[in-house]
Amino acid sequence: MFGFEIDAESSAMAGTKPRTREAFFAAWQRNLVNPEIHARVIELDGARGDGASEIVGTIARFQVDGQDHIGYWISRAHWGKGIASRALETFLQLELRRPLHAPAATNNARSRRILEKCGFVLVHVRTGFETERFLEREVAEFVLE
Repeated sequence: MFGFEIDAESSAMAGTKPRTREAFFAAWQRNLVNPEIHARVIELDGARGDGASEIVGTIARFQVDGQDHIGYWISRAHWGKGIASRALETFLQLELRRPLHAPAATNNARSRRILEKCGFVLVHVRTGFETERFLEREVAEFVLE
């Protein structure tokens, strides 16, 4: 999972700054014990050709400023295969909290299409300012009621 996040093209698409290995694993350790976070790995059966499952991404519901947000990350090697759409559709059957908010960098057309396909509605576009984790970028804010 750490390898997915440090991929330069993936980070640029998401508008994120890659974390160090230590920061990545510390964040996931906190996430996995936090009852306000519903996190899952995304596995693809037989992805390696030997019949074994392979972790190809992550998906989670988490809190930001008192709102439930959803986010996902797919390994670049598996972009364009419908995995994110299927993972989000499946996750939304398990995660019943609504409304769910989902920001996406405006240049991330694939993610925006996935959100719309799964029923999220664009509510506004804003400037996302640079933080320790994120680059300054234009952000499309989606909501699923």
